[in-house]
Amino acid sequence: MSGVALGLVLVAVFFLALALLHRYGDLRMQQRMVLLGTLASWYLCFLIVFVLPLDVSTTIYKQCLKDNAHRHSNQTENSSILYPTESPAVVCEEPWSYIPDGILPVFWRVVYWTSQFLTWLLLPFMQSYARSGAFSRMGKLKTALVENAIYYGTYLLIFIFLLIYVAAHPQWRLTWTEFQTIGITAANMWGLFLLVLLLGYGLVEIPRSYWLLSSHAHLLAKTYFKVSKMASEKAAAEENLADVMEEVSVINMSVKYNHSLRKCVDTILTKCPIEYQEEMATDVENPCEDQAVLPTKSGLVQLHKKVISAVQRCRQTRVQWSMLLERVFHLEDVAKNRSSPTGHFVRSFALTEQDGYIRRFLYTPKVVWSECTLFSTRPVLSLFAIIVRTTQQQRYYICTEVVCFVTVLFLCVCVYSTVFQIRVFNYYYLAPHHQTDAYSLQFSGMLFCRLTPPLCLNFLGLIHMDPALSQKDQIHTSYTSIMGSMHLLSVISNGFYIYYPVLVLLLCFATLYNLGSRCLNLLGVHQYVADDELSADLVDEGKELIRRERRKRQKSETTANAKWAWRERYGGVYGALVGRKSGYTEIKDDQETQCKKSVISFAWRESDEQQRSLLHSRDNDG
Repeated sequence: MSGVALGLVLVAVFFLALALLHRYGDLRMQQRMVLLGTLASWYLCFLIVFVLPLDVSTTIYKQCLKDNAHRHSNQTENSSILYPTESPAVVCEEPWSYIPDGILPVFWRVVYWTSQFLTWLLLPFMQSYARSGAFSRMGKLKTALVENAIYYGTYLLIFIFLLIYVAAHPQWRLTWTEFQTIGITAANMWGLFLLVLLLGYGLVEIPRSYWLLSSHAHLLAKTYFKVSKMASEKAAAEENLADVMEEVSVINMSVKYNHSLRKCVDTILTKCPIEYQEEMATDVENPCEDQAVLPTKSGLVQLHKKVISAVQRCRQTRVQWSMLLERVFHLEDVAKNRSSPTGHFVRSFALTEQDGYIRRFLYTPKVVWSECTLFSTRPVLSLFAIIVRTTQQQRYYICTEVVCFVTVLFLCVCVYSTVFQIRVFNYYYLAPHHQTDAYSLQFSGMLFCRLTPPLCLNFLGLIHMDPALSQKDQIHTSYTSIMGSMHLLSVISNGFYIYYPVLVLLLCFATLYNLGSRCLNLLGVHQYVADDELSADLVDEGKELIRRERRKRQKSETTANAKWAWRERYGGVYGALVGRKSGYTEIKDDQETQCKKSVISFAWRESDEQQRSLLHSRDNDG
């Protein structure tokens, strides 16, 4: 089985990343570079999560072999004793997922540095390139270079300070290996700083949200609250889009087709929604007398960027609004069907998409305790370290891998789901059913690559398999050997890296008592708090909005059903009449309005025949 488990994981993780990309992205419509960059970043991050348990079990097996060799050497030294005391032999069984020497170091090196290249260089550059309002490739490249140079200047300063600190130390020689270690340490510090903040929120809020799923009243009230907030955001996004489209319309009428800037205006028009494009085409055919001042090239670049941002934000809010409506309609249906005498679940409206989520969760406070006991190796206080040590002594490699995988996966869920729930990051949103835009896909890839390596390193500290934390003379995992020794910077390895995660405890208490939400409410950023008057007002507002949407949707469905019944009854007769008069009509063939067009065509034909008969009777009278 040498290397077979690794090969299976490589293939399985690739199809998992591809399936998730198909669920959230649009493989047919979005750009190939965006899809490839996102797929690569997701694939590499998932590989770290799935392969790390195999690295742990392989390291445990190697540690067993080392202990047996050490035991055998001690027995050889004591062989001259007349009655030597022999310790019982330990059988080291090779795990099913054993990976031979030399494979994992190369694997981790390729995965880590490729993911770092993606997250710090390629994906930010692609994101700035896509957001740029320039009209040429060279202009987009220049804008992306300038934006990333300014953004990463702060990170470069941190790296330079660490470099000077190490170079000024008399007993350190700055080799290429130590240079790499400084870079890895700087990246891990950034990731660990954000990681602890996100875990402090996610370790409480994510389990609590699943726990409160059983409280239907709380869930419905919170959804009403979200409806009220989303309605305001949607209205603001649509108003902003209308203002930007008004600017585009003015410029569209002022720049003639023979002007040198007309090509740039046409490029902006292609980024506008279809309904606005048709409106502007009508305005060009009927221009007004007052003409605006001609724009400059730089002004068109800024307008192009505003159009891209406004269209993206409006599209995101509409997608979120649609999904939120489906959710609240489902919750209201659940409340109605609880008292249904038939025993069958009846939906108010037909499902637009099939939802296949399977939600289950085990509420446990073990992670918080283990984060606060990283430094204690004697006695071992970390619960995860105790579990892994027990399975290690019994040689239960599969149990060890399962415990490691479930723990890392739980930490990833707490961190990544928190990112897309916090209001500050609401600009990026992962929406299923192929509704995620390119910018959110790129942002998720960047964030996953930045947070997954320090998260996995933190997990190795939880189970006391990171030598920088456990301070034990043991075999390193291949992952920690690639990450480098943190002892190069003692301030980080013996201080920040060990004791900073204890801050998770304070953040968890703050989240438990909703201190962050209450502070944000005072600052004007509304958050749902059950006993808050403002939250109650927004809940009532959300209920009224849902009543309106429900009436609107019911009216639309009633109209559609009446049209469908009318078409089924008279569609064949009026279809033939429309076919005979197709040469006299200029109505476009559209399936969605075919019923309406048939009525118009038939009425026109009837009035035309009446006019002809009337003229014929007048001729006879004359």
